[in-house]
Amino acid sequence: MKKIIFSIVLGTILFACNNSGDNKDETATDSKATTAEPPKDEAPAGLSDNPVYQKGLGLVAKSDCLTCHKIDEPLTGPTYRDVANKYASMPDSIVQHLAKKIISGGSGVWGQVFMTPHAGVSMDDAEAMVKYILLLKK
Repeated sequence: MKKIIFSIVLGTILFACNNSGDNKDETATDSKATTAEPPKDEAPAGLSDNPVYQKGLGLVAKSDCLTCHKIDEPLTGPTYRDVANKYASMPDSIVQHLAKKIISGGSGVWGQVFMTPHAGVSMDDAEAMVKYILLLKK
């Protein structure tokens, strides 16, 4: 009985967190249910073999980032492409600044929508995610 209740609660949580509107199986209870597949065909020319790109893509795909962000489709948060275009001309210190924002969360830069903190993400991983996002600049 506990397994059934747990499955229903987990399925409800996954359904509530899925803002993408597609018909993925939200009731799966294995560890793969919270891991989004990497976005397809978003790599600008020549980046698919870039190790910085690959590392960041893998980290983003394993996180809950794709619940609120997509490459070119606005959801709860800004698109990754918009973030990349906004910060591309900034000095290299922007990587550390944005990595800290991933870890601590915040609001106000992209409107009043609050980005939840990701305290479990290491600074190195957050920086790798930021570097990946910045590579998406058009």
